[in-house]
Amino acid sequence: MLSVLIETRNDEEGLARTLASLIGGAVEGVVREVIVCDTGSTDQTHRVAEHAGCQYVTDGVAAGIRQAKGDWLLLLEPGARMAEGWIDEVVAHTARQTMAARFSRTRASRTPFLARVFSGNRALADGLLISKRQAAAAAKSAGSAEAIARGLATKRLDAEIWMAPAKQERRSST
Repeated sequence: MLSVLIETRNDEEGLARTLASLIGGAVEGVVREVIVCDTGSTDQTHRVAEHAGCQYVTDGVAAGIRQAKGDWLLLLEPGARMAEGWIDEVVAHTARQTMAARFSRTRASRTPFLARVFSGNRALADGLLISKRQAAAAAKSAGSAEAIARGLATKRLDAEIWMAPAKQERRSST
């Protein structure tokens, strides 16, 4: 039913954290497949994807969208983690909506107002639940998952997400 696409580059640890949070969805039969869309990693990202049973593509998110079997796609940043209760909310949304949706941030993930004003907004920070048809159309003119998510009208889901740390935070913690 749902294909998860994670676009990544040199973030094996973040990828592993995200994949761990999707296990419940796979057990419940909601997550049909996970496709890791690599954009030139030189670390062990491919091994993490392989050991987790993910499909692995190196041609970017557009190739992942073409390969996806689900009617709905969940686009995530590596390092983002789904909070408890996300499965029921996604199932309910996909059953009744055609509009794309984003998750609500957990309280700990919410960015203070001034930090939001002075930093670049990451369009995928809240994840993106989108129909495959809409994603395929957007991918024709967008070169990345971030570009697909940017400027898209979405509904806000009640389910929460722990957003991935900003890329510079991830680098400094290693």
